Amino acid sequence: MTIVQSSAGFDLHEAPLWEYLATTSEPDSHHVRALLDKARDLGGLDLEDLVPLMAVEDPELLAELFATARFVKESIYGRRLVLFAPLYVSNRCSNECSYCAFRARNQEVVRRALSQEEIAEETRILIRDGHKRVLLVAGESHARDSLDYILESIATVYGVKEGPGEIRRVNVNIAPLTTEDFRRLKGAGIGTYQIFQETYHHDTYAQVHLGGRKTDYRWRVQAIDRAMTAGLDDCGLGVLFGLADWRFELLALMTHIRHLETTFGVGPHTISVPRLEPATGAPLAQQPPAPVDDRSFLKIVALLRLAVPYTGLIMSTRETAALRRETLALGVSQISAGSRTNPGGYTADRRDDMSQFSLGDHRSLDEVIQDITRLGYVPSFCTGCYRLGRTGADFMDLARPGDIKDHCDPNAASTFQEYLMDYATPATRAQGEQALDGFIAGMGDSAARYARTMVAKVRQGRRDVYR
Repeated sequence: MTIVQSSAGFDLHEAPLWEYLATTSEPDSHHVRALLDKARDLGGLDLEDLVPLMAVEDPELLAELFATARFVKESIYGRRLVLFAPLYVSNRCSNECSYCAFRARNQEVVRRALSQEEIAEETRILIRDGHKRVLLVAGESHARDSLDYILESIATVYGVKEGPGEIRRVNVNIAPLTTEDFRRLKGAGIGTYQIFQETYHHDTYAQVHLGGRKTDYRWRVQAIDRAMTAGLDDCGLGVLFGLADWRFELLALMTHIRHLETTFGVGPHTISVPRLEPATGAPLAQQPPAPVDDRSFLKIVALLRLAVPYTGLIMSTRETAALRRETLALGVSQISAGSRTNPGGYTADRRDDMSQFSLGDHRSLDEVIQDITRLGYVPSFCTGCYRLGRTGADFMDLARPGDIKDHCDPNAASTFQEYLMDYATPATRAQGEQALDGFIAGMGDSAARYARTMVAKVRQGRRDVYR
């Protein structure tokens, strides 16, 4: 494998990836099982390990692959599931991405950038629903004051208090920045900086990005290098599956991850796995160039969990409730809930043509929580690691030996108790209390002691209890 590094950061040579894929054939069952045994050691998989696993079609072997992903997921994350909501503040964009409703020349979308008062109202609604984490999203406008607007918006979100609640962590998905501007973004106190390459395939990238700064492949692919250089050590990657061969995209994504690990000592904090969905005024989204069927999509999630076991996997509400349920067991550790993908969507409960893409799961946060607790998962609204400096390599140093569960599990318990007391419907609270008791009973002795103490403080009226 050739990874080309320059002073500017990561670049990708495609030829070695295609050479790997050209050798793909029906894998030997003994080899597959040996790779799955390797994955069960929780040390991750190498690039060449993924190629035979991607080719698994035999139902029995595929079931074993999925079972191994379930084992890895539960060994590291247990039954904990982090919840968040996206907050779209603007759909103004100077790029021409043929798959996106926000593309610059799309006349079917009404453009809007929320005022700070409107952002505060959207935030109040999210807080009243029970959210503690948001992902702030903006169209990639390259106006000279666009970063100032983002920084002001972040401050607005953090400044809103509503009843017993507030947003404790703002993650951000915005256009690539210079290293100096990434330093300014870090100074705003964000959690994770998230950016998707969309597709790593150079020719496809050029075909679907037709105008704006986003046409510059290298400027985008090297954004994480600049962010980490600026001190943002919690970053999120992602591929928009459906634009190019998913097998190539997965290998390219893993190549990018290995570059970050080699260069900065830590890979991405999260990986997102969106699939191309219909979008108003974006014909390409109706007919993806390289569609990914449900079985292949589940395989992508499982393979990522095996390859990078300690990296958070994010599943958005693009997918249906039924498919989202399946991915939880295969590796997903974070999900959005009660989402709107248009500016002002929470205030007006609008699902109109200002949305970036179509949603597959329209359920409220409370409905999602009731569903996942029924499945045996416990929601977490924890933000403790960000606020105590457990980010980047420091987080991974705790995660790899399994010590992070002693922090994350009690924090999940206390934040879920907050939700149940302050926001849950009676049915969800009854079900949630039962799930919470079982969750704590299943912890190790030390974590369980912390969890019971922290939950007791919440029940006595304390809020924001974390360790």
